[in-house]
Amino acid sequence: MQYQTASSWGGHMAVERIERMASENAVVIFSISTCCMCHAMKRLLCGMGVNPTVHELDQDPAGKELESALVRILGTPSVVPVVFVGGKLIGTMDMVMASHINGTLVPLLKQAGALWL
Repeated sequence: MQYQTASSWGGHMAVERIERMASENAVVIFSISTCCMCHAMKRLLCGMGVNPTVHELDQDPAGKELESALVRILGTPSVVPVVFVGGKLIGTMDMVMASHINGTLVPLLKQAGALWL
C-alpha cells in the first residue's frame, strides 16, 4: 500500500505500524474508547459473530500519531472507527455500513476467516 507520509515517526512509521496491526488479525478496529460510533461498530461486528481485535487509540501512547496516520490513509478528518478486514481497509462507519447493507461485508468477513456461516 502506498500512502502519503511525513518523515517523522508520526508519518511513515505510524502508517507502517497500522498496516502491521491491521494484518495481524482477521478484523481490526481502530477506535476511541469513549466514541459512541466506535461502540456501535464493535456491537455490530460482535453481534454478527465476529471477534474483532480493537486498538483503542486513546489508550495507546502512540495513539495521536496513529490517528494522524489514519487521517492520511483515509484522506478525511473524521477517522474513528476505522475497520480493516483481512488486512484490507474497509473504512469508517459509513463505509462499513454501506458494505453491510449492500451485502458485501459478510463475504469479506468469511474470506478473512472471521465468520464461519
